[in-house]
Amino acid sequence: MTRLGDSVQRAGELLAQDLSSDETVERLLVETGARRYLDLTDLSAREQAELIAGRAVDVLPSVEELAERIGAAREAGRGLTVKLGIDPTAADVHLGHTVPMIVLSRFQRMGHDVTLIIGDITAKIGDPSGRSSERPPLTDEDIARNLAGYRDQVRPFFDFERVRFRHNSEWLARIALPKLIGILAQVPASSLLQREDFRNRLAAGHGLTMSELIYPVAMAIDSAEIEADVELGGVDQLLNMQTGRKVMEIYGQRPQMIVTMPLIEGTDGSGAKMSKSKGNYIALNASADDVFGKIMSIPDRLMAPYLRAWTEWTDTEIDLAAERIEKGTLHPMDLKKVLAGEVVAALHGVEAAMAARAGFTAQFSRKSFADVGSLPVVDAAEHGGKGIAAVLATVLEFTPSASAARRVAKQNGLRLVVETGQGQETVVLSEAEALRPLGEVVPEKLAEAGASGTVYLKAGRKVAEVKGV
Repeated sequence: MTRLGDSVQRAGELLAQDLSSDETVERLLVETGARRYLDLTDLSAREQAELIAGRAVDVLPSVEELAERIGAAREAGRGLTVKLGIDPTAADVHLGHTVPMIVLSRFQRMGHDVTLIIGDITAKIGDPSGRSSERPPLTDEDIARNLAGYRDQVRPFFDFERVRFRHNSEWLARIALPKLIGILAQVPASSLLQREDFRNRLAAGHGLTMSELIYPVAMAIDSAEIEADVELGGVDQLLNMQTGRKVMEIYGQRPQMIVTMPLIEGTDGSGAKMSKSKGNYIALNASADDVFGKIMSIPDRLMAPYLRAWTEWTDTEIDLAAERIEKGTLHPMDLKKVLAGEVVAALHGVEAAMAARAGFTAQFSRKSFADVGSLPVVDAAEHGGKGIAAVLATVLEFTPSASAARRVAKQNGLRLVVETGQGQETVVLSEAEALRPLGEVVPEKLAEAGASGTVYLKAGRKVAEVKGV
């Protein structure tokens, strides 16, 4: 049996036990977390290909060809050259950015050679990828700063010491115009214009520059320069990577294989992909408690996609958990706590994950907030004239700013909770109500709901008692 097979057997035994037990969950987190560092070179070529395909949307031309290439490379005494292009466009990274890095880590541990192409030239061209306007150009200083931030934050998921870094300025800054024109002459413009974001922009009357059309060709030249065997990228980059296959043929090389990664849905369950602009993301530099709480807020239907994206669980283990839920032997809340623990353990360690789990249980799994103990208090008599968003930011320090509080409200995360002897009643506050004075909104909403009792203000997973209403 392979090393991975041994781990799967041990984890399977734990998954069949009581997942509401802290002891069982901690043992499971240790077992599955160790897989992030597990040597996978003992897997067969077919097993390696299937392990990669299990986390991909597409493996093109086929999983069979990937297995064949892995086997041929082994016989030649080498690993595949696996490429991922990075345009360092921002210093802050969220969990969605780690999806390809986790798969790249698998390639590393299978014995393949991973090359990260730093797009210091292409970042200055701009790849909108779903945006409705051109992306602002970056300076060399912007790129260096963003790359440093990216490496620091993604490090828990990927070994940057076992990777080759190449900057595409090494070749793109020197490419001669006749050579570039010769390549462009063999790439149909119609294929470049098939990108959905380009078509949407043109249909909406927005501009499209020649530099943006050249962007996928520049990416393709990267693949040819390093003679990539495999390129990873988001599914939204499929046409760019297919251009890579075309350009490699122009160079007289065997076209690279393509492995596309899913675009992960955001935490709010709206169907939109995880992004900072929509506020439905989990920052990699967030605290253990914040990460745990945000995972716990997701709809149940996102548990399986999140387990596939951010853990080293196998499909068999994910299916086993789903079967237990269906049979009623596992509560969805217990599985969600395991998922939250997996993500926190990856970022902060198992000890921090178990502490966050205990904190969440203490604060949010009780029948009454009154049982929690010491909660922050806001006095409506003193602060009732301030907008609720301002109270959250300046008085309670629940959010970094009033605008951040508005985003919480926009995601239906701002609520009044009224506790009586019979239980709790929750009233959702709108974004507009978040801007109005606390002393006006709270009495109005309580009157509308016909509720009376102890009042709490809940922003996300943070709670404060409201007195004087």
